[in-house]
Amino acid sequence: MKKTIPIIICFLLLSAGCKKSESNPVAGNPDTATIPDSTTVIDTATFFEVRLYAPGDYGSANWRIPALLCLEDGTLLTVCDKRKYNESDLPEDIDLVVSRSTDGGHTWSEPATLVQGTGRKHGYGDAALVQCENGDVICAFAGGNGYFASSESDPIRTYVCRSSDGGITWGEPEDVTSQLWGSQATQNHCKNYRGCFFSSGNGLRLRRGEHAGRIMFAVPMLRNGENVSDNYIVYSDDNGHTWNVSYRAYQGGDEAKVMELVDGRLLLSTRQNGARGYNISTNGGINWGQQGRWNEMTTNACNGDMLRVMATDKGDSMNLILHSIPNSMERRNVSLFATTDEGASWRHIQTLYEGPSVYSSLTLMPNRCVGVLLEKNPNGACEIWFQQWPIRELKIGN
Repeated sequence: MKKTIPIIICFLLLSAGCKKSESNPVAGNPDTATIPDSTTVIDTATFFEVRLYAPGDYGSANWRIPALLCLEDGTLLTVCDKRKYNESDLPEDIDLVVSRSTDGGHTWSEPATLVQGTGRKHGYGDAALVQCENGDVICAFAGGNGYFASSESDPIRTYVCRSSDGGITWGEPEDVTSQLWGSQATQNHCKNYRGCFFSSGNGLRLRRGEHAGRIMFAVPMLRNGENVSDNYIVYSDDNGHTWNVSYRAYQGGDEAKVMELVDGRLLLSTRQNGARGYNISTNGGINWGQQGRWNEMTTNACNGDMLRVMATDKGDSMNLILHSIPNSMERRNVSLFATTDEGASWRHIQTLYEGPSVYSSLTLMPNRCVGVLLEKNPNGACEIWFQQWPIRELKIGN
């Protein structure tokens, strides 16, 4: 049974940016060029937004950590944290809940529990989603102890869970913790770590080259004896049945995302305070090069998402990747940044919410719109909102 949720629609011509309003303050850059007219879009698409969860809904004090994925049949799938009693991270008692939309995000199913927390150190959170080449959906998430309190004897645990029907039903979670880090880890370079969790939002399935079909998630791993993390890539070449870990992708990294470039290289973006960190892999995410920072992204240390929107090797007129992060040194003004040169440079193109806002997740919809799942917290506690942004309403610089 579906719940119909009121929506706010911006009724403007697609050639213009959305009008600024109290309910959805946004800002465009009028001095930049729009997407070329040759871009394939659905002319009737307009901006709208829907609130999925507010504090108090379904008996939960808070809602956090959005993951959004458009499946190959057009279904929108979300997973987020139902933080029942407070806003705190694990080891608090947290459920993971799933909701689906089959009408482009206008209406959403009632939340279904993917995994249910049963007390402190028995909760789950920080979900990430990817669809495999065989159509299965993998949800990767954490559970148990808190990250910085994790140890091999009392760990934060890493799980993967599978759906073969588009997120309607799910199998039992599989604990893959010992495969990834600690004394029993498959790779020797992961033995000197005491914790790990999947960066929430989107994973990645490779589409190009010899590793096409590989699925992967970026993770931070916590060093033994330190409260410092390094980034690695957890990947699978058999649709998520077995897992491997790359060599270190970023020293001193945090929550991260990875994106495939048109020449087959991989681009890692990682959470840093002040400027976003990055690195490049030329062999499917196994080895990584010289890490750097994007100084044009002055941002709070916060999780965000990356999304491939256009690719010249797929017949598009340009290469376009979007990145969602706060455009502020505080957790506010979550925005879209764009690169048209495969990550060499970025520019701010659209504010998604002018106000206190935190994590976000991005997906590309069949109508060539960008779907956003966003945490807003205008009154302190976090709400979860879905937004649709037509590509033509985003001002992309040359």
